[in-house]
Amino acid sequence: MALTYSSYLKLDELLALQCPVSDGPEHDETLFIVIHQVYELWFKELLHEIDFLVGELNRGETPRAQHTLKRVLTILKVLVHQIDVLETMTPLEFLSFRERLESGSGFQSFQFRELEFLLGHKRPEALERYEPGSAPRARLERRLAEPTLWDAFLRYLVARGHDVPAASLARDVRERVAASPPLHPLLISVYRKDFDARGMCERLVDLDEGFMEWRYRHVKMVERTIGTRRGTGGSAGAAYLRTTLNQPLFPDLWEIRTEL
Repeated sequence: MALTYSSYLKLDELLALQCPVSDGPEHDETLFIVIHQVYELWFKELLHEIDFLVGELNRGETPRAQHTLKRVLTILKVLVHQIDVLETMTPLEFLSFRERLESGSGFQSFQFRELEFLLGHKRPEALERYEPGSAPRARLERRLAEPTLWDAFLRYLVARGHDVPAASLARDVRERVAASPPLHPLLISVYRKDFDARGMCERLVDLDEGFMEWRYRHVKMVERTIGTRRGTGGSAGAAYLRTTLNQPLFPDLWEIRTEL
């Protein structure tokens, strides 16, 4: 049988995956499902692209790495704009089926946790949400033990002849990326003397800012939809999400702004 648009994209299977659980079903549940399934597809693509980006940095491929970062940043903009669509659903429309979600919660998205780990926001306690021995738990354990995008960037600087402090290169990759003042003179030198590496720094700042923008819009969407109610699955809802704001992924690139 010849390959067709439908068979290549497996449209029969794809379009059968939107299965509302509410009675009726409620009109807006389909939108809710589609939006979140699309988010998971974009998370998959972001992991695919950032893994590729790490490889390009390891190979010193600056143009290709910058191109990949541009794609990642464009996808992040799409993630933010999807919230505009979700916000067309009023609180009452969401409440019409919210109880049927039972213990289901976005906090359980293992791909989003993978993305956080890959970008340096590592929290070993996040693994506790996933059953030991399960595939999601195994994926997160692997990500926890792997170097982050920031670690790849530091190795990229070494390959370009920059004297990155040994402590930064030997940091525990299972820990969250934290500011390292001894690294600041080197980063300032990069900004002043290495045009290509400076461009990479700025794209990483764009990525950091884009991720923080998505978190902010997500918080406001939750507050707009359910107020201060607890989230599904026993989460604290907006109260927890607010604690994730203003936590940069690459703090050193922000801190050196006052030293340049």
